[in-house]
Parts: sequence; structure tokens; C-alpha cells
Amino acid sequence: MFSRFTRTFILIVLALFLIASLGLMHPKSKPYLDPWSGEQFGEGGVEQHFAVKPNEEVVKGKPIMQKLGNETAKAELGRATWKLLHTMTLRYPEDPTPEEREAIDSYFYLFSRLYPCGECATEFQMLLKKFPPQTSSRRSASLWLCAIHNEVNKRLKKPEFDCANLDATYDCGCGDAPVGKPAQGERDDLERDLSKDEVTGVDLIEGG
Repeated sequence: MFSRFTRTFILIVLALFLIASLGLMHPKSKPYLDPWSGEQFGEGGVEQHFAVKPNEEVVKGKPIMQKLGNETAKAELGRATWKLLHTMTLRYPEDPTPEEREAIDSYFYLFSRLYPCGECATEFQMLLKKFPPQTSSRRSASLWLCAIHNEVNKRLKKPEFDCANLDATYDCGCGDAPVGKPAQGERDDLERDLSKDEVTGVDLIEGG
């Protein structure tokens, strides 16, 4: 028979062996992706770092919106949209990074899905297939968008826009200064009453 000390020692060894076996049999934990930082975490902390890329099907899927029957609303929406897009490309970096190029490229494709005028979005997607975005520089992006604008003007039988006058037509007056706080006496966008006309102060009509 074993002594009490020997039995205790054997039980301790068996217990340690069992614990070690369970540790080896434990399945490898699945990595966790932090949606904010793009870092992948696992048992060993940060395992690797990579950029979270948008899903190709989400970015380049079919238009989501329905047909816009109100022609007045469609025309107003078009003018405002061209103002936005032209100003954006004219503010685009002169020498963009790969990440910046991918960002604006994805923006145009997502824009073609989410534009509130469904039939307009479909036409824009057709133009994107025929003339993919050119984003290597500010000049290439702005001239590419101007060419797209003229393709739409051609279909609508409107005069061709002079792409040499983009700066004069869509100059936002903001220059290339970094984004910061509003200048003294200038109101921030969040402080503006969007229900009133800024010039006359008259209440704006909702809907349309």
C-alpha cells in the first residue's frame, strides 16, 4: 500500500496532467476585430493590423432608391448635387494617398446607390461603368467629373459645360486652409436656423 504522502503526490501529478491536457485541447480563440481601430485581437493581444475594407457588394450594388416623379424636386436636387460633387473634387488633394483615392472612389459608387432619384442613379452607374473614376490627382478627378457632367448635359440636350471654368463656377471661397473653428463673427453650421432663409429670415416651406 502507498503511504498517505505518496497518494497525495500521485493525485497532484494526475491533477496537473489533467489541467495541462485540457489546456492543449482548448480550441484556438477566434480573433476579434475592433471596428473602430481596425486592429485584430486574439489570445496574444494585437495579432495584426489592417484596414477595414468596404464590402464590394455593398459599394457597387444596384441603386436603392425609387423613381423620383417630381420634376421640380429632381432639377433642384441635381443642381445641388453637382455643386457638392464639383466642390469636392476641386478640394480633393493634389497628391492623394492610396487610402484617399480608395475613399473617394468608394464614395462615387456608394453615391450611385443612394442618390434619391432612382432613375438618375441608374444612369450614373452606367456612366461609372463606361468612365470609371479618375482619382490620381485633383486635376484628374475634377476633369473626370466635368466630363461625366457633360455626358448628362448631352442626354438632356443642355449646353456643354466649359471644364476650363470649373474653378470660377464652383469656387467655394474656402481656399486650402485646414478645417478649424469658424472665424470671429461667423456662425457654425450647427448654429444656423435651417427653417428660415438666411437673407430674408422668412420661414421656409417644408416638403416639396
